[in-house]
Amino acid sequence: MNAFTFSFTYTLLLPYPKTLLFSPNRKSSYASPQAIPKKSSSTQHNKLKPLKKPLLEPSFLEVFLNACDDFIDTYIDPPRHPFIDPECVLSDNFAPVDELPPTECEVVKGTLPPCLNGAYIRNGPNPQYFPRGPFHFFDGDGMLHSTKISQGKAIFCSRYVKTYKYLVEKKAGYSVIPNVFSDFNNLIALVIRGAMSITRIIIGQFDPSNGFGPANTSLALFGGKLFALYESDIPYAIKLAPNGDIITIGSHNFDENLSINMTAHPKIDPNTNEVFAFRYDPILFPYLTYFRIHPNGVKSHDLPIFSMTRPSVVHDFAITKNYAIFPDIQIEMNLLGLITGGAPVGTNLRKVPRLGVIPRYAIDESEMRWFEVPGFNMMHAINAWEEDNGDTIVVTAPNILSIEHFLKRLDLVHATIEQVKIDLKTGKVSRNLMSKRNLELACINRTYIGKKNKYIYAAIADPLPKAKGVVKLDVSMLEIDQQPDCIVATRIFGPNCFCSEPFFVPKDHDNVFAADEDNGYVVCYMHNESTRESSFMVMDAKTHDLEIVAVVKLPHRVPYGFHGIFVKESDLNML
Repeated sequence: MNAFTFSFTYTLLLPYPKTLLFSPNRKSSYASPQAIPKKSSSTQHNKLKPLKKPLLEPSFLEVFLNACDDFIDTYIDPPRHPFIDPECVLSDNFAPVDELPPTECEVVKGTLPPCLNGAYIRNGPNPQYFPRGPFHFFDGDGMLHSTKISQGKAIFCSRYVKTYKYLVEKKAGYSVIPNVFSDFNNLIALVIRGAMSITRIIIGQFDPSNGFGPANTSLALFGGKLFALYESDIPYAIKLAPNGDIITIGSHNFDENLSINMTAHPKIDPNTNEVFAFRYDPILFPYLTYFRIHPNGVKSHDLPIFSMTRPSVVHDFAITKNYAIFPDIQIEMNLLGLITGGAPVGTNLRKVPRLGVIPRYAIDESEMRWFEVPGFNMMHAINAWEEDNGDTIVVTAPNILSIEHFLKRLDLVHATIEQVKIDLKTGKVSRNLMSKRNLELACINRTYIGKKNKYIYAAIADPLPKAKGVVKLDVSMLEIDQQPDCIVATRIFGPNCFCSEPFFVPKDHDNVFAADEDNGYVVCYMHNESTRESSFMVMDAKTHDLEIVAVVKLPHRVPYGFHGIFVKESDLNML
């Protein structure tokens, strides 16, 4: 894919942060090759292509282009709706914070269990510069918030993922790279801002072939490396220093076998340590491509899925022992929407959602089977497994109701966790509701990925990505009653207290199957909007009320964000 096509596809169709607009006090400088980190392969960093020498004096070009940005965002395409108005989007605990070096924390309640020796790290958007024009929450630069624990003591640190995009814009002192949710709200904005981006590429302000994602979505540990992920770019390898500082190593392309992007939700088989992943392209066919990464970090060949005939947004998927399951939901690319004054990504309510099932080790796409599941829009997967000697596939996932509001009005979105069963012999699909509550950002004991699990821990959306508490669900209750409420434990944090995604940590990392599935702790960040203080919360997963056993007071606020991970101490030491 040439630089222009790559730039057009991934700046036009996927979220990329746009931050500070023109002001007289902005720096007059360009990012230099020396200011930008080298990309890494499996063994070393790749050299980034040097930025082209500006054709005119940088100061004149910078002032001119920034003045154009200011004019566009003030008169042509100002933030007309609350969901892209930065004054609304970045209010309260959605407001960005500065980086914080490693800082010791106070354990204000209980003691930190020994199994938490390691680090809990959560990713999320945190715009480097406060935007003046349109801005969508999904667009901020990735910031990692880490709580490193050792012998009952905690050290907290917040650092940006030092992506190519972040460092280009850090050096320039303002936003350079556009994004779809904020910048392409209609055809006029598309044409003008597209021309601006092409001009910035021509004069050498940035090179889109180096990637330009914010790495703001999730984290994954595989192949001996820890990655910050975003679905329109390749992963960024990171590590934690002994003092708890977060260090970005660089982008990682698996020995140049991953040239474009990959999902932010790869699945790691806990038995084989194989990684199963995919990428999707919202314009170019094939729209979906499946691949594997071996335990040693070597990527397999790509398997294009030609039977996905529409440009759907595929954010997550699931695996079982023998299969991979992909959703084909009602959110998809729609360039015609720009002509009618809409955004290029929208909902197609006439489309019937599907689940696609393909053997994990399929040689080609001929083995893919699609099953219609009307009304089931799976943005995130919780888990999947096989029953009846492999003849039945079971998927648990939140179903996004009122999907038409997902990109604009999260306060109107309701997600209910469902169990979907697919009979591979007859093609019959059945569904069971596990709870009517608004639940998302769920997790399980990760040792059970691809296997039948009993327990789910989910955030009580209020609305997403804020959550007023955490619930524990017992999947086995569906075997007794087809219309149960599977919630067996609830923890509400109190008035004006909200958390993000929970994460389950087993008590014994080395003998997980020797203990009960829920023998461990649920951890998360919680923010008190009244006191403006954030905490690291530790809850006993086995108790009937998810009892809080430890609380760490954090030295600064943690904005609401997306997905996190716990990395045990022995794995941290190997990074």
